[in-house]
Formats: sequence, structure tokens, C-alpha cells
Amino acid sequence: MSWPLAPGARQPDTPIWANGRIVRGDEAATSLFDRGTRDGGGIFETLRVYDGRPFAWQRHMERLVLAAAELGFPVPPRPSAMRDAIGELLDAQSLRDAVVRITVTRGIAGGRPTRAGAWIDAQPLGARLWRGTRSGDAAAIVSPLVFDLGWMGAYKTTSRMAWDLAREQAIAIGADEALLVSSSGELLEGSASNVFVVKGGEVLTPPLSSRILPGVTRAVVLQLCAELGIPARECVLQAGGLRECESLFLTNSVQEILPVATLDGRALPSRDVPQRLLAAYREHVAAQRD
Repeated sequence: MSWPLAPGARQPDTPIWANGRIVRGDEAATSLFDRGTRDGGGIFETLRVYDGRPFAWQRHMERLVLAAAELGFPVPPRPSAMRDAIGELLDAQSLRDAVVRITVTRGIAGGRPTRAGAWIDAQPLGARLWRGTRSGDAAAIVSPLVFDLGWMGAYKTTSRMAWDLAREQAIAIGADEALLVSSSGELLEGSASNVFVVKGGEVLTPPLSSRILPGVTRAVVLQLCAELGIPARECVLQAGGLRECESLFLTNSVQEILPVATLDGRALPSRDVPQRLLAAYREHVAAQRD
């Protein structure tokens, strides 16, 4: 059983890989009894594809499989099968630079064994780049919403309404991203990114112990800092201290490393460190493709 469309509505004809095969249009549907549909019981990974090759594939698969195991999901499809599916989707749309999302759900309860639901979609890269990524003039705000992530914050789940509402508030006033802050004033992450600040030449980022998402790009940045001799460490950061930072940058797999030009309408004094890291990141990506 699939979700009925509103009168006059049409399904996009974009190819989707769903539960083992490529489907389009009305075939691209999921059961209303799937716990991903009913309860938001899903996890996902978003990857950037460079010249036909998903970047950091192994790291993304490790995070997906670990999340599925720790959250008690049925066993997801084999990574090799999903990698083949991505190749089919890219070929079907003649895409070389793209964004791919892999979604795995808890499936329909009651069956033995319970099977995970899974689908993969691919989009042209340009459709997923933020305004500030394209212009080089990114803006962020501190979200007025209070976030206490709890233990589920460390997982990339499909239950993301709170995060989405925060980012929509940012977009409504012309910003690219919203920074999330706890009830105690602790800086956590962006609504769709990890966050780094630069103070006194040192790169600082909130610790994973705050139950933020362990971002794949975040890990690469810390690795690059060590290689470049840039002092970097995890530490608890207070949102009030952002007024004193030299630079602020955001990371995720699609936007890469995004230097922030303005925070809450205030121009930040420097983008030197994040721009240096962005150049090193792109060299790192290119080396992985060789």
C-alpha cells in the first residue's frame, strides 16, 4: 500500500533505487505500514559524488551500519549492492557530480525476519548547493530555538523536524544555516552541518560527547588540521563567545568546508583559516579519486 496522491498531483519521473530495483513515478512508493513512514523510524546518509565516484564511501557506510546496529534496525542492504545502485542511478540521469542520499527504514513490523526498507536517490550537485556556497558569502544565525539533543542526536535519523524548522527560519531571513544552542547556552552544531570556530589561531569544535552528529567531513577537517600544523581540538563552546571568534566555518559532505562571512548580520573579521582548510580539503578529495 502506498500513499495516495492529492488530486491532480503527479509523481516526479526521477529514477529511484528502492528495495533492490530502479523505479520511477508511481512505482517510487513506500508502504504506509513501514515504520519509517509511520513513525519516522529511518536513518540516512548523504554523500557527494565527484566525477562519478562517491567520496568517503567507507566512512559513510561504517556510520550507517553502526547506526543500524545500535538502533536495532533490521540488517540493511549490503554496501556493495548500494554502491552498484548508485552507479545505476548516476548512469540513468547522466550525472557525474551529484548528491546521493541513502535512506534505510525499520521496515514493516511483525514479519520474521523483519526486512529493512531502503531507497537511494541522486540529484545534480547544483540543486543542493546553498546560496552562500555558490557565492562565497555565506551567512549564519544563532537559532532562537533551544536544542537539547539527547542521546539520539548522535544519529542521522529521518526524524528531523526540529532541525528543519531551525534552518527554515534562517533561510526566511536570507541566511544559509542556523547554529543550534542548548538550554545552557552551549553551541552544538548547525541544523545540517558541524560547526568550527577559530580563536587565537586555534580551531575549536564542539565535542562528540555533546551528542552531536559525528560528521564525516568534520573528521576529515580535524585530520587536515593535524597535517597542516593548525592547532585544533574539541571543547565545549558557549554561544556567547562567538562574538570573540576570528572565523567560523561549517562542514558537511555536500557543502564541503563553508567559511561564514556574517553571523547574525555581523561581518566576521577573517576567513583565512577556513579558506586554507578548504583548499586542502579539495586536494584531499582529488587525491582520493586518483
